[in-house]
Amino acid sequence: MLEDSSIVTAPPTPGPADSRSTAELDAAVAQLSAHRAAWLAVSSAARATLLDELILSLAGVADRWAAEAARAKGLAPEDPAAAEEVLAGPYITLRHLRLQRRSLLDIARRGLPRIPGPVTTLPDGRAVARVMPADLYDRLLFPGVSAEVWMQPGIGVAELPATQALAYQRPDGGGVCLVLGGGNVTSIAPLDAIYKLFVANRVVILKMHPAIAYMGPILEQGLGPLIRAGFLRIVHGGAAEGAYLVNHPGVDELHITGSYRTYEVIVFGPGPEGDERRRRDEPILHKPFTAELGNLTPVIVVPGRWSDSEIAHHADNIATMLTNNAGFNCTTARLIITPAGWRLRHRLLEAIRARLQSIRSRAAFYPGAADRFDRFVKAHPQAELYGDGAGDRLPWGLIADLDPGQADDLCFTTEAFCGLFGELPLPSDSTADFLERAVAFANDSTWGSLNATLIVQPASLRDPATALAVQRAVADLRYGTVSLNHWSTVGYAFATTPWGAFPGHVRHDIGSGTDVVHNTLMFSRSEKTVIRAPFRAWPKPIWFGTHATARRLAPKLVEFEAHPSLLRVVGMLPLALRG
Repeated sequence: MLEDSSIVTAPPTPGPADSRSTAELDAAVAQLSAHRAAWLAVSSAARATLLDELILSLAGVADRWAAEAARAKGLAPEDPAAAEEVLAGPYITLRHLRLQRRSLLDIARRGLPRIPGPVTTLPDGRAVARVMPADLYDRLLFPGVSAEVWMQPGIGVAELPATQALAYQRPDGGGVCLVLGGGNVTSIAPLDAIYKLFVANRVVILKMHPAIAYMGPILEQGLGPLIRAGFLRIVHGGAAEGAYLVNHPGVDELHITGSYRTYEVIVFGPGPEGDERRRRDEPILHKPFTAELGNLTPVIVVPGRWSDSEIAHHADNIATMLTNNAGFNCTTARLIITPAGWRLRHRLLEAIRARLQSIRSRAAFYPGAADRFDRFVKAHPQAELYGDGAGDRLPWGLIADLDPGQADDLCFTTEAFCGLFGELPLPSDSTADFLERAVAFANDSTWGSLNATLIVQPASLRDPATALAVQRAVADLRYGTVSLNHWSTVGYAFATTPWGAFPGHVRHDIGSGTDVVHNTLMFSRSEKTVIRAPFRAWPKPIWFGTHATARRLAPKLVEFEAHPSLLRVVGMLPLALRG
């Protein structure tokens, strides 16, 4: 199902890039082309050493990185929400590099990345690889959390090794990849570049999104070892420079994290003519193009006999899924799917409302947010607004009691990409019936296939029919990441988990995109990641908006990733327990 394009700000039709910028871009592409063979010749062990250098250099800019990102998003250094910029920037990036380094050392020793957990088989014969906990550190830092990767049909246990680390098992001639970095989260651009370099074996020209142009000098310093070696170049500019690089004869392939409309304009051209070419599947671009293009993230709430403290915990959980990064995430909760007849539904909604009321509104730093917010509110006069909307801020928005029969509702077709979400109550005869209806609605009537969350109380699983229905829901949800109880954005953060849309999208109906990133174990035929977490996590997850010590704890996680040790983990426990 295609998103309603009318609400998405289409990328501007690019004019010509000026001669100075084109000369700089030509020089960057030429340098990378000259080093593509040299990159292919760098052994996996030498690449692991290079990652050691990158970890130290990125750790060296971590404080400036987080501070600049917080400033750009209107957050004061002492604001508790500034912890988000530590976690979503340097922390996640350093975790990825540490685990990518481990895989490269595994390749050097045994030819393949080592899967840290068991490999089992689904009833249909597909292999399932347990990828988290990745080590003892994960067991201590993420207690009770596990993640497994389900392979695509036809990939059993015997076939799985042949689908890992293809660039190292069967290297090709390499190439120059243009990475068009996302503008909402500061780890997106460096992680996309790292993936294309170390997993896909491409040298990379990284074009920074104008919304985070301030990150250019920081990343140039932090990623300096790659730049000095000639394997990475970071460039800037707008639509004109992007179009010039897209069509540059020295650029072999592309990757984007961003809007599906940007993807369509690049592949088929702008305006009505481009839309017509898309309908005919007649592209104007004929280069390999991978993409992560957003999602309208559903959160399916499975009914149960929740206590008051459990309601409060998940109100905090769900409110965090909206308010993190001011709602400018492709993983932001957009549709809470609830059982209409559940006796605790209204109590949960009231608790969510109370949380939204208590959370200070944030600057709408991402372009077009106010217009998108206004259109949703105009379409839903019953929308509930919480917090201050003065100046550059937007209030939080909740649109409750949506009608499942209104198939064209913006809340089902369009990624709002601001601090607003909807609630959909579905009538049902039983928990199993509700789950069947909720999964069908998420799959068939909700735009996107990137990530989804299920919230399930363990006591509910004592009923065999409910347990079977949950198991079936996990299998049937057509999303690249399905998470039980934790916000599914953790699939972006864990590194060993592939991050991308559910397979099957094609260029003329691109949906949430094609292929994956992150994926430090280098699977090439994954279907989905399944994450399982405790119903009520303890200690409180650091990303929760109400975490009392996140601002002090987050920098310690960065220090840990730069210099991992059990002593550092133990040192973080007092702050974690007071969260």
